[in-house]
Amino acid sequence: MSADLSTLSLVDAAEALRSGRLSSVQLTEAVLSRAQAAQARSNCFLKLDAERALHRARRADAERAAGVRLGVLQGLPLAHKDMFNVAGQVVRYGSRVRSEYRPDQTATVIERLEAAGAFSIGELNMAEFALGPTGHNAIWGNCRNAIDPEYMAGGSSSGSGVAVASFAAFGALGSDTGGSVRIPAAANGVVGLKPTYGRIPRDGAMRLSPSIDVIGPLTRTVRDCARMLGVLAGHDARDALSSRRGVDDYEAEVARGVDGLRIGVAANYFNESVSDDVRAAMESSLAALQAQGAKLVTVTVPDVEAMAELSRAIVYSEATALHAHWLRTRPEVYSPQVRLRASTGLAIPSTIYLEALQVRMPLLQRFVSEVFAHCDVLHTPTLPVPVPKLSEVDLGAGPGLWRMMSLLVRCTAPANYLGLPAIAVPAAPTGNGLRASVQLIGRPYSEGMLLRVAAAHERGQ
Repeated sequence: MSADLSTLSLVDAAEALRSGRLSSVQLTEAVLSRAQAAQARSNCFLKLDAERALHRARRADAERAAGVRLGVLQGLPLAHKDMFNVAGQVVRYGSRVRSEYRPDQTATVIERLEAAGAFSIGELNMAEFALGPTGHNAIWGNCRNAIDPEYMAGGSSSGSGVAVASFAAFGALGSDTGGSVRIPAAANGVVGLKPTYGRIPRDGAMRLSPSIDVIGPLTRTVRDCARMLGVLAGHDARDALSSRRGVDDYEAEVARGVDGLRIGVAANYFNESVSDDVRAAMESSLAALQAQGAKLVTVTVPDVEAMAELSRAIVYSEATALHAHWLRTRPEVYSPQVRLRASTGLAIPSTIYLEALQVRMPLLQRFVSEVFAHCDVLHTPTLPVPVPKLSEVDLGAGPGLWRMMSLLVRCTAPANYLGLPAIAVPAAPTGNGLRASVQLIGRPYSEGMLLRVAAAHERGQ
């Protein structure tokens, strides 16, 4: 019976805890059992700390029994990508370079989850320094797909997608610089949200490209995602780039429905290089939304091909700057593929980097005015092709690496460059038996609208 408790949604588990129908110890024991099985199958954890998790669970149960005011995530076992600082604990960033680093301060997002009553059972596998969309990690071992270990887990938040899909955590944190929340969500059949740039503070999280990076939750349902976002969002004095906008009631949005909303379908770019079975899954999703009262609108998206290139110019320039010291002094600690990617900025002129930053706002304004004048949400694939096998994307540092990465981030990277919110939600199965994934993109700070449409899509599956 205890193993079945791990399959509850995050919200249902939280409500069962608050009512006293279940204890945190029961849920944690169930999740730990799943986590051990998932680790053996998929290598999704870098560290699994059962003793610490059960200690936190007993404390949560004692607080509830004592009448302590409970948070909205009270007693819930989560797990997170190994890139969020926790004071006094080793954080590796998926690398050897940081294998003994113990920060003095805890990341804001971890503090907020703990203040809401949640705790972590362990640190999750990730691409080395978050530089990879497939789930490969030559240092700590590859992370494999939760449904079929022959397939890629996606990256760079590979362990986050796998742990949530494997019922080894009720939710997880990841980061997204080119699709690193949405791609593992798509690969493993879960929900992954990339919020508006600045919506969730980043203090105490590993930096890859500070002009692009965001933090986002991965969950099994859209409502679970809404609850986590409500805890995570909001200004942080330790992060000057975090937004001062108020936090919406995201859970209320989930129940509103889509009657009368305009769903944009791209006539170009996002509709290109799409396989037949992914296209069929998109059409099925659109039909489900239309059946619930949404209106389908064809839109032309501007300059998207250029945005993908501009995003790469920023990401690799900033990543190389951040890694410059280690690349000079300890190049041998990187795997060959990641050393290549971390060095890419050396070939990007500073004028290109600065131009990519300067044209970002005009391109955002044009995209918003030309696309969202006609629709409320833009509907695209997350991945344009079915989830590939891990062996098919194991390309080392050869020339095929860049073609493969460009395909995997084709639909996700434009939202990163523009700083727009986007959510990935599971869709119909493709020919390999794994599910396709719908991506919904919205105006800045329209996370509530995205969750609203994502929930309607979820109901229609």
